[in-house]
Amino acid sequence: MKIHGLQKMTLLDFPGRVACTVFLGGCDFRCPFCHNFELVDGTARPIMDEVELLAFLEKRKGLLDGVAFTGGEPCLHKDLPNLLEKIRALGFAVKLDTNGCHPALLGTLLDRGLVDYVAMDVKNSPAKYAVTCGVDAVDLAPIRQSIELMMTLAPDYEFRTTVVAELHEAADFADIGQLIRGARRYFLQAFTDRDSVPYEGFHAPAKADMLRFADAVRPFVGQVSLRGVD
Repeated sequence: MKIHGLQKMTLLDFPGRVACTVFLGGCDFRCPFCHNFELVDGTARPIMDEVELLAFLEKRKGLLDGVAFTGGEPCLHKDLPNLLEKIRALGFAVKLDTNGCHPALLGTLLDRGLVDYVAMDVKNSPAKYAVTCGVDAVDLAPIRQSIELMMTLAPDYEFRTTVVAELHEAADFADIGQLIRGARRYFLQAFTDRDSVPYEGFHAPAKADMLRFADAVRPFVGQVSLRGVD
């Protein structure tokens, strides 16, 4: 497996862990506000392979206790379970970021006990999912299946939405709440602009709007929190 990026230490990406973050290439979506679009469109070249990653982790035993996989979409890589088995054998906990499009592989990872924490992006209300993802259409059946798998099998998990002023409104969050009804934890993350975002013109909502959006979800979810809001 080719590794397209490596953050050697983070205290933010894996709750409760001192971790590194591994970036994998490729994605099902083309979200116009994506922070890692160079991983999506293939312009980011691989920096190492799995043998080199495992060698790095071997040297970090005792310094790191977790490995977070993100992208792109890690579940596009069918050999991911084999790599995670090797990482677990080294004694590291594993976090997975996913868009929910690959419930079969997600289910395999959960059934085999290869992930400790799953974070799934819920892009928008069902009616606005495709436009938010930058594609013509999105089959929501796999996404609903992934939501169910996480809520029943994941040792720990979160759902999250990157909130963009031009793409989200309060009514969307009531619909998102219905989509993840009964979930343990949900985060609204305010969009932040970066040079890597493929399109201009997107903005973070005002704090007052973020608070309203959070209130729209609260009747459906155990814990609702904001990220990136002062």
